Amino acid sequence: GDVIIGLTKDRHIKRYKGYDPEIRFKFRKEILENIRNVDKVVPADFYIDDLFLKKYKIDYLVHGSDNLNKIDKQKLKVFPRTQNISSTLIRKKASRNLKMVNRNKQL
Repeated sequence: GDVIIGLTKDRHIKRYKGYDPEIRFKFRKEILENIRNVDKVVPADFYIDDLFLKKYKIDYLVHGSDNLNKIDKQKLKVFPRTQNISSTLIRKKASRNLKMVNRNKQL
């Protein structure tokens, strides 16, 4: 079948996480559209519901084990999160590296 990705809009990320995403929607969408087997990328709210699934004729929502979407459990496929990787860890590493680069520029 088709692979449809619901990509969270920037304003929804900011509302729920308290900060802007590192990569703007437009560029995140472009990245996803260039992944083989991805047929369509559609804007989504932070949480997916049954209306969203129906609108885009989606049979299953695939999500990590931190899923909080309120949808019919028969339409949900949950997979364990990858250990030791997260956007928080990536953000912290990028911040450390930026501080190091700035410190080296001052020397």
